[in-house]
Amino acid sequence: MKSDRRQFIRELLHWGIATSALGASFSPAILAQTIKQTPITKAIPASGELLPVIGMGTSRTFDIGADAAMLAQLAQVLNAFLDNGGSLIDSSPMYGSAEETVGYLTSNLKTEQKIFTATKVWTSGHQEGIDQMQASMRKMRVDRFDLMQIHNLVDWQTHLKTLNAWKAEGKIRYTGITTSHGRDHDELAGILRKHKFDFVQLSYNIEDRAVERQLLPLAQDRGIAVLVNRPFQRGGLFGSTRGKPLPSWAAEIGCRSWGQFFLKYAVSHPAVTCAIPATSKVHHMLDNMGANFGGLPDSKMRSEMEAYFQQV
Repeated sequence: MKSDRRQFIRELLHWGIATSALGASFSPAILAQTIKQTPITKAIPASGELLPVIGMGTSRTFDIGADAAMLAQLAQVLNAFLDNGGSLIDSSPMYGSAEETVGYLTSNLKTEQKIFTATKVWTSGHQEGIDQMQASMRKMRVDRFDLMQIHNLVDWQTHLKTLNAWKAEGKIRYTGITTSHGRDHDELAGILRKHKFDFVQLSYNIEDRAVERQLLPLAQDRGIAVLVNRPFQRGGLFGSTRGKPLPSWAAEIGCRSWGQFFLKYAVSHPAVTCAIPATSKVHHMLDNMGANFGGLPDSKMRSEMEAYFQQV
């Protein structure tokens, strides 16, 4: 264990991270122990395949163009994600250069860590959709996507036919559909009732729980895996809790920060499979990945978390 700890500290120093800057929650001993634990996983209903409950989003954070300094920083972020049991990386053509950034970084990894690649089709038209998905393959440097999703319901009837055909041909493993907008919830529910999807991606967090009314129960009933975007309400949750202490009972599930509190809450819903927070900072990624270990709250603790958050 001592040699493992020393190696991990050397890697942190190589990244240029001063451990004091990470805060008390990220002592070298804790970080070294974290990578030796077994990640929390949930099964994809369509197959039984297990996914770690904390994935990685790339919206805004990986849209860096040709910025060499940011590319080096994101390489550190990706290493922190994979070293701490991460697997699912979600992107989209909507996110500027994010797909290309992911493709470059993952193709230069010195690890055999399995990556679950997910992106989206975000255009109208049959051939336009095919062209865009093929471009995404080139940008992300993959021969097959684990998950292809229809982004924000755009021309979903057209793309669903293509996705089903590609799945049958082995070009993708799973099909999905997404929304980040409450105004689309009713339409999305109707789609999920009538058509088969392996995944649905939606916004969910301790403050915005609208999807609990119909979409999460529907996904659970239909055997659809759920990816959660905006688990921090685009950072808004931290404004509500800044300077406020965590409840002492949060330690029972290995929760050391508000970020982990919010992530563990989101992924503990029975219908949720994985949350995909996005960050461009290594210490934030390490904090996020802390939620990938320990325990998850049961229904009683979830209620306590909701009540505590409303009070702070």
